[in-house]
Amino acid sequence: MENIDNMAGNSLEALSRDNLTNSGKKKLRREIISGAAAISCVIVGLIYSAIFPTRTTVPALLYTAGFLIEGIPVFFASVKGIVTKNLTNAMEILVAIAIISCFFSGDLILAVLIPLILNAAHFLEERSIMGGRDVIDGLKKMQQSTATVIENGVERTVDVKTLKVGQKIVVLPGAGIPIDGVIVSGTTNIDQKSLTGEPLPFHAASGDPVYAGTVNIDGRIIVEVRREFVDTSFSKILSLLEKSENISIPESRLIDRFMRYYIPFVLSVAAAVALITRDITKAIAILVVSCPCGQMLVSSAPMIAALSAATKRGILIKNSKFIEELTEIDAVVFDKTGTVTKGELSLTEVGCADGVSEDEVISAASAVAAASTHPVSRAVVSAAGERAVNFDRDLDIKEISGMGMEGSSADGATVRFGKREWISGFCDIRDGFGDNAGGSVSYVEKNGRLLGYLSFGDTVRENAADSIKELNALGITETVMLTGDREAPARAICEAVGIDTLYAQLLPQDKYDHMRELKKDHRVLAVGDGINDALALREADVGISMGAMGSDLAIQSSDIALMNNNLENIPFAMRLARRTRKTIYQNLALSIGISACMIGLSAFGVISALAGSILHNCGAFAVLINSSRILRTR
Repeated sequence: MENIDNMAGNSLEALSRDNLTNSGKKKLRREIISGAAAISCVIVGLIYSAIFPTRTTVPALLYTAGFLIEGIPVFFASVKGIVTKNLTNAMEILVAIAIISCFFSGDLILAVLIPLILNAAHFLEERSIMGGRDVIDGLKKMQQSTATVIENGVERTVDVKTLKVGQKIVVLPGAGIPIDGVIVSGTTNIDQKSLTGEPLPFHAASGDPVYAGTVNIDGRIIVEVRREFVDTSFSKILSLLEKSENISIPESRLIDRFMRYYIPFVLSVAAAVALITRDITKAIAILVVSCPCGQMLVSSAPMIAALSAATKRGILIKNSKFIEELTEIDAVVFDKTGTVTKGELSLTEVGCADGVSEDEVISAASAVAAASTHPVSRAVVSAAGERAVNFDRDLDIKEISGMGMEGSSADGATVRFGKREWISGFCDIRDGFGDNAGGSVSYVEKNGRLLGYLSFGDTVRENAADSIKELNALGITETVMLTGDREAPARAICEAVGIDTLYAQLLPQDKYDHMRELKKDHRVLAVGDGINDALALREADVGISMGAMGSDLAIQSSDIALMNNNLENIPFAMRLARRTRKTIYQNLALSIGISACMIGLSAFGVISALAGSILHNCGAFAVLINSSRILRTR
């Protein structure tokens, strides 16, 4: 027995590279020990029979011991399945009937070998399925268990679960980042591809956010904790991933209904064959080959493969709409800012009043904008830096909420930069001045005189046009943009990327109303940042939020979350959903067809019970091989 236990330990060590949990290792150890004990009973019994051919009692006792070792777990599982009506135990029910028939018909060796071979084959199946989980399990292993806290210049290692908001931790080059926080010292490159799918590292410096589950590549940084362990985006993503592995889809419910009739059908066929042929071995063979291993994997194997493929691209699938709805979509609705565009404003045009230069307009605007973090203000200051324009940094500045910025100098001079309706209260703005500018327009006034206007445009994402073309190729008949921005700049973006219809200057409620109207004639997919368009995402048949890394609201408000801002992941997700659904139906046909062939061959005596214990897995392996093709989706 000690040798058997050592063998189990060695087998577990050999499998250490696989992602076995502690409970999985205990289960595997039990199976190895019981399998080795059962086969030992058979071997010793055969040797004894060869030496003492006339003595049958001892071999019979040995075979019975092996039968009980392998059979008792099967009996318990089958009884549990019958009592609870749990169809996942369908295999155990059929095998239990088969080995009981073997035992009482006197074929004791077969009664031991059938469950033994089945367990070995199912272990291989399970490892194959877990191979599809490698990406998901690899992501789970990115979570760090410890962190190095620095307090009063002293560093100490603590459990990451004990970290509190406000504490500072040291992250060395090559180490995983254990918690969500912000860099307060140091610069580095961060490898985020495990979460976002982005292959290029992100350059991070003081003030930049960092996230648990990513890797610090080459710089020593000090990070201030912003979220505790249970609240990190990474922890919530892992929780959603674990839930997504158990997504219930219509096809799996179809399999459940099928299985309710499958077991009575198999038992009826086996009984009929036994009565007609008077050969119990054929009935036993039918029970063995009909074990529904392939049917049990029809939907689960493709879903696991799809989750792995999606996770590699930084796509988080949250619910069954991935299969139920995404495959039927014929209209896609986009938000503009942060979705089709980068949400990063840049100066695109400078309009000057008579006698005023562009540099004067930019200098005056920058003098007040420098005190604001508003995207428009940042764009002005950035443009001043690029053009080497100097500006006054000694103004007393205040922000007028919803209007703009105002600054005054010690000598009484004033500068204002903001909306037309506000600026027009301090100076005259001629009709039409700035109305034809292509982007968002802000005006500049100094000491009661209009200096000019600045127009800002958002940068279109590089792959936006290609993504729209891919969606059209996939059968999308309507693409729509719903935005709160002005019509002119939004229409220019629609024309640039190929979006069919535009509705501009909308409030969140307006977007929601347009979405409801569109759903009357279409199956709608909505794409946004998940924050200011959460209502529209929830109302759509399927909602996809972009750039969800670090945003709980973006993850919560959508059915599918993109950890990155790659628009090409949207047509990819549609292709993946369609291929997954197609694979499920292929698997259903494969598993049922193979089972039917096996049952027929067993009924005519072509396949024996022992051979059937091996061959019945053909359906399962066919399903696994077919499902693995999903991993190659591009």
